[in-house]
Amino acid sequence: MVKATVTPDLCVQLPKATTARIVLGAALLSSVLGAACGGHTAGGGPPQGGGLPVKVEVARSIPLRDTTDYVATLKSRASAVIMPEVEGRITEIRVHSGEHVNAGAILLEIDPRKQQATVNSQEHNRTAQQANLQWAQQQFDRAKGLADAGVVSKQDLDQARAARDAADAQLHSLDAQVEEQQVQLHYYKVVAPWAGVVGDVPVRVGDRVTTSTTLTTVDKPGSLEAYIYVPIERAADIKMNLPVQIVDAAGKALADSRVSFISPEVDNTTQGVLVKATIANHSDKLRTDQFIRARVIWGTHQGPVVPVLAVSRIGGQYFVFLAEDQDGKTVAHQKPLRVGEMVGNNYEVLEGLRNGDKIIVSGTQFLVDGMAVIPQA
Repeated sequence: MVKATVTPDLCVQLPKATTARIVLGAALLSSVLGAACGGHTAGGGPPQGGGLPVKVEVARSIPLRDTTDYVATLKSRASAVIMPEVEGRITEIRVHSGEHVNAGAILLEIDPRKQQATVNSQEHNRTAQQANLQWAQQQFDRAKGLADAGVVSKQDLDQARAARDAADAQLHSLDAQVEEQQVQLHYYKVVAPWAGVVGDVPVRVGDRVTTSTTLTTVDKPGSLEAYIYVPIERAADIKMNLPVQIVDAAGKALADSRVSFISPEVDNTTQGVLVKATIANHSDKLRTDQFIRARVIWGTHQGPVVPVLAVSRIGGQYFVFLAEDQDGKTVAHQKPLRVGEMVGNNYEVLEGLRNGDKIIVSGTQFLVDGMAVIPQA
């Protein structure tokens, strides 16, 4: 205990008011230091007068979810990979990545001049054939009139009829060829198969493309599918409609779903079972081909929890102080814990805590093992 004294000489030299303030300050300092010491002796012995007041909570069990987090890949349920139907050189790109397009919108164009020339040639051939058909029809009409008059034989009439029919068939063939080439000409304008969002456009104007070249993708907004590979060790626990959550890096749930597909085979690369879950993406926060955390909820069980503020971590080990009775007084004992996931503001306790244990939740930074405490609700 620190004591303050006032010497007679000092009182003589200072005014009375100043002397009174010094005496009062010394008394206050003495009382504050005494309270701060908490009844300790000058030698730093155990606390006197009952110990340090602390707040305690009784450990309780609550329903806890048995979950496992996996890295999943998001895939669009309606994603079209756009490839050209024809070969040629790109002359124009009308869209950019991330743009929303309507169904039938032109994405890019391939040089159509060669195909246009082919169409023109076929149309000219058809025009020429129409003239041949007209001439053959006239020949048939003339032969028929002469045959009716008995001027020409029936054989001549049959030959005129055959020539007319051949010309007509040839015209129909050319009509089909022209139509085919015109349809082919439409393929030189690459269009969106449905309304959606344009993906990456890896090609540039001037590039020569073939029917195996990927031009871009068009994804329908809305539903995605999470592709989750569950280790073979837990394959027996996978069930249809098992709850699945998509969570961010902080563990916050972004979307809720359920298992909608379970692969009957094991993937050779990952040695896992492919599980799919449909994810609603109305706000477009998630993207196709995005890696995301998928939390599979296997079930629930009863387990104890401990407030986060009551837990300390030393060298990777978690500890908590419990208020326990010892020799007629209450002391703080430090207990190691093995904790699991956070549940709100609590840790799930896997080992080290039982129902009914009194957890110290305040003043833990001042506690040492075996220190006397005064529990408060």
